[in-house]
Amino acid sequence: MAKELDRIPIGKVKRASKFVTTGAKVGANYVKAYSKAAIKGKLDKEELDSDNARDIYDSLSELKGSALKMAQLLSMDQNVLPKAYSDKFAMAQYSAPPLSYPLVKKTFIENLGKAPNEIFDAFGKSASNAASMGQVHKAELNGQQLAVKVQYPGVADSIKSDLRLAKPFALKLMNVKGKDVEPYMKEVEDKLLEEADYELELKQSLDFAQKCEKLEGVFFPTYYPELSARQILTMSWMDGEPIGAWMKREQSQVSRDKLGQTLWDFYMFQMHSLRMMHADPHPGNFIIDDQDNLGVIDFGCIKHIPEDFYEAYFELASHEVLENPDKVDRLFRQLEIIRPNDSQKDVATVTEMFTGLIRLLSRPFNQGSFDFADEAYFREIYLKGEEISKDPEMNKLQARGSRHFIYFNRTFFGLYNILHALKAQVNTASVDFLSVA
Repeated sequence: MAKELDRIPIGKVKRASKFVTTGAKVGANYVKAYSKAAIKGKLDKEELDSDNARDIYDSLSELKGSALKMAQLLSMDQNVLPKAYSDKFAMAQYSAPPLSYPLVKKTFIENLGKAPNEIFDAFGKSASNAASMGQVHKAELNGQQLAVKVQYPGVADSIKSDLRLAKPFALKLMNVKGKDVEPYMKEVEDKLLEEADYELELKQSLDFAQKCEKLEGVFFPTYYPELSARQILTMSWMDGEPIGAWMKREQSQVSRDKLGQTLWDFYMFQMHSLRMMHADPHPGNFIIDDQDNLGVIDFGCIKHIPEDFYEAYFELASHEVLENPDKVDRLFRQLEIIRPNDSQKDVATVTEMFTGLIRLLSRPFNQGSFDFADEAYFREIYLKGEEISKDPEMNKLQARGSRHFIYFNRTFFGLYNILHALKAQVNTASVDFLSVA
């Protein structure tokens, strides 16, 4: 666990100054890198990325909240950022610097009117793990082992201002322009505000667990509303191993395939039967028990899927549909990939590029069984991303598609990356989901 933090900048001025300081450090890194390049005759891009990733992550870690959450989101797609950034930012998923106990105690008193030792029979003063929006402490009450999630101070109040301040960093790292991204930023802002509402998360957690109780191989915590509040969420402690640690140990292919199948079925059931999904599929939100069952935690980020978007999205996933130009044009317009004011040239460029991308990303759906250990497939995805990002015509046409793509694609990229790390072979046509609902 990283060194504990005794304070978090809460005021807008203090948080803004932190971003300014970080920008200055990044600028100094560029000066240093180009000074060395003048002597050596070559720019060490890896060293520059490493220095910048360290300084940006360290600052975001101190700010917590939406600033650190943005780093977490960026790290989930290994193809978006240089490796130095994605590796460093991935720490936001499970090992961010925790708060010190005095700040935790203060949060308890403000929310429940009592200190932790006045509520629980035992309460671990050091966090068991810490992420972007909150940290978890182990506690005990009446013989029950509990996990208590404590939100960082100022998280909810700083979301809007933090996103405005972090936006230039994100756009720079992803090499996109700020024009026309406001609907997407609003979607992210709304979801982050939901994640900062632990009372909403409690309701979503209870609802989700109840609707998924029939699924095999998946288990959820028990929640305790009487021990929860706006910034406190108490649930049963789930014994098991974080999926990231589980994957690093030697596992049989049978176990990897079983877990991969459970993950796939869990997400397909959500999308096809519930029309909503756990939209935060990073390793820090899953644990594995001794029977290789999947424990799912943290239901702060739930994406509800509009029916019209759902129908168009999955109709496009069929390779047969992609062979029909008229259907592609209709669906692309419905999903805002093609816009009403696009020229014929723009339509042709977008159609060609996105048809190829969708054909690639939907390949697992069209093969019945898919080996996510296939390095060549993920290399194709990376190269397609490179092709799009470097295409001069596409660079003029940034920010394409419905705002619902943000969390939908985030979910699929997160799921694909976990299945790839698992090296799992999955039956992608395993369940008649409509019959399960």
